[in-house]
Amino acid sequence: MLKYFKYVVWGLVLAMACKQNPSKKTETEEPKKQEVNMVDTLIPEQSVPEKTFRSFEGLADTTFVRLADFSDGFAYDLRYATSNNFLKEKVYDCAECYVRAKTAKALLEANADFKTQGVRIKFFDCYRPNFVQYMMWKIVPNPQYVADPKKGSIHNKGGAVDITLETLDGEELDMGTDFDFFGKKAYHDNTDLPQEVLDNRKLLKETMERHGFWGIRTEWWHYNLGTASNDKVANFKWPCNE
Repeated sequence: MLKYFKYVVWGLVLAMACKQNPSKKTETEEPKKQEVNMVDTLIPEQSVPEKTFRSFEGLADTTFVRLADFSDGFAYDLRYATSNNFLKEKVYDCAECYVRAKTAKALLEANADFKTQGVRIKFFDCYRPNFVQYMMWKIVPNPQYVADPKKGSIHNKGGAVDITLETLDGEELDMGTDFDFFGKKAYHDNTDLPQEVLDNRKLLKETMERHGFWGIRTEWWHYNLGTASNDKVANFKWPCNE
């Protein structure tokens, strides 16, 4: 009887020990990972207001306007706002394209036409103050390439632009020479060029002519609006936004 009682006591002691000391599996069990609600971590989208552009309503055709105020569909590489030009110096305080309102309207129509063909206008120069024309004439006093500043260029009247074409992805079309190349390779009547170059120049010329512009023989990039030749020469400097 005493022997049986000892076994019962030892059994109770062992049971109490197991209850007070959890198994090793319980001690090493990894804590449950906290679930992350991805919906809560996303930043809510913010609506971006559409850019609004100016209207030509109420503007006289001879009013000078900033082209970027009427469209964001053009590309720009305004060379005279850099030193990458034949003057080898920056002569514009900032890169802006100003033209007369009637020129802007024609450019918008031409660009819409170009876009149906997978390209768009890229500007090298637009309105040019007359004092810059004097700087150019001093370097290249040749009316074949630079207009005499005493008479004024159609650039000085806000009716001429220097342009090329680029794809809608921003790749310039090959026109055979760089902008402001003074030589026969830039002439419209030079056909001794790769067919791709001739096709690109033809696309530029024919489309611009459909919208009232005409080129000059020695520069594939230069186009005058046909109704701008009688406008007055201007010499103002446009404002720069800091």
